[in-house]
Amino acid sequence: MIERDTVEGSPLLDPSTLSDGDIHGDPPGRLKVGGAAFELREDSLWISDSNYVEESKGFSCFGLRPNNRKNNNTQIILYHYILWSEIIQNTLTITYAERTTKTRLTPKTLTYTVTSTSNNSYLESWITNLLHRSNHTAKKRKRIKVLINPFGGQGKAAKYYARDIEPIFRAAKCDISVETTQRKSHAGVIAEEIDIERWDVIACCSGDGLPYEVFNGLARKPDAKVALGKIAVVQLPCGTGNAMSLNLNGTDNPAFAALAVVKGLRTSLDLVSITQGDTRTLSFLSQSVGIVAESDLGTENLRWMGNARFTYGFLVRLLGKTVWPCDIAVGVEIDDKTAIRDEYRKYHGQTTGGDSKIISSSSSELDTPNETLTTSISAGAGLPPLRYGTINDPLPPSWTLTPYPNLGNFYCGNMAYMTADTNFFPAALPSDGCLDLVTIPGDIPLKRSLTLLDSVGKGRIFEQPDVRYRKVSGYRIVPREAEGYVSIDGERVPFEGFQAEVHRGLGTTLSRSGRGYEASGPVLPG
Repeated sequence: MIERDTVEGSPLLDPSTLSDGDIHGDPPGRLKVGGAAFELREDSLWISDSNYVEESKGFSCFGLRPNNRKNNNTQIILYHYILWSEIIQNTLTITYAERTTKTRLTPKTLTYTVTSTSNNSYLESWITNLLHRSNHTAKKRKRIKVLINPFGGQGKAAKYYARDIEPIFRAAKCDISVETTQRKSHAGVIAEEIDIERWDVIACCSGDGLPYEVFNGLARKPDAKVALGKIAVVQLPCGTGNAMSLNLNGTDNPAFAALAVVKGLRTSLDLVSITQGDTRTLSFLSQSVGIVAESDLGTENLRWMGNARFTYGFLVRLLGKTVWPCDIAVGVEIDDKTAIRDEYRKYHGQTTGGDSKIISSSSSELDTPNETLTTSISAGAGLPPLRYGTINDPLPPSWTLTPYPNLGNFYCGNMAYMTADTNFFPAALPSDGCLDLVTIPGDIPLKRSLTLLDSVGKGRIFEQPDVRYRKVSGYRIVPREAEGYVSIDGERVPFEGFQAEVHRGLGTTLSRSGRGYEASGPVLPG
């Protein structure tokens, strides 16, 4: 959400000092049209119009700045909320998103008559300047292929799209085409067949399941690498799990997510090859074995509890000291929490673009493809080759298979937020070429277990001494037990060994900043 802040500086240009059609500035920043005066300020559009009457005296957080000026005919609209502007039949129109309730955005259009004395070329230049300030480097009028999952969450995706999302897209003059998925994996089929020259974005009105299908559908194209780099995959939160939107849009509200997509900047995204058996799939979010996978996939019978089922499942297994013995081999990049925090801060303090990398000389960049790479995996022929081979190959020379007889949780994430109140991987970055790996013993004392559980909800898990936090470029995990759950991006896969390998910046998405996730970074005591 855009934070409200105070407005400093001189009052808006006095309309009486301008003639109709006057333009000031290069590029044009001030003008008067239809009796109203306009001024492009640093982060907002100011409009002085005698016909405008302020609706309330208090703060107004619907895209307009709090108006505490003596001149209450001044309307102030943050650029982030401006959707479009143009001249239609001698009428200047400015369309913006107004926050009509706590959770709703409604497009509103202001209109001003352009007189015959107005200089249309300068008006067009002023509009160009306004739209540039409102969108910065984000592409305007995005071409969006919308996929709606009618079965996800509580089955309300179609309602959310019609009420909250489509009006924002249309007001921003986006080129949209809507398709409703008919069955599981249908979104993947659509993505596999999509014309990558026709669309800029595939927007999933769903939970995190549809983006998973879409990434894997694009991965099955003969030109998979090109397709994944060309089309941005985004999520519009309409499901139970909306982690992708929380991380990239900063919200799990459909309307605000739609606005974030309209304003979204192209951002490179690491994708992860998962090899299991003779299959190769892509993961964009997380992989888990142990307590997190069990709390998610093992509580399907408790869906009536809503999101509380995850907490319930987590608590039962944590207090029960449940363990999942495994053997794990890891390609470690950074194994020290202080170093991880420092690299994160360095990234945000010194980088300027979405494609910057946290690790400038990662050893993973120097590895050559495994000479014994199996050729039995045919899916995803257009994907990059696997540097570390597959689960069926010998371990890379730098990896060692280590027994974890008391493993309680193996959780690997590519994004920070896993739920709205769980910043599980605070050091995660979109394209640093690493996964953030958390391992936790399953037999820690009860008091420390309760502290650990409390820290999850408070976003303080990174600093807990029982939590081992590493930056990794790949890993292999082999469960010792015969039964259990493996979760890949929230999807259940066979409970057997699998191997993961990060592909730096292989995928593309949209984000608010073009740099990082909408989450607080790692903190350590002192």
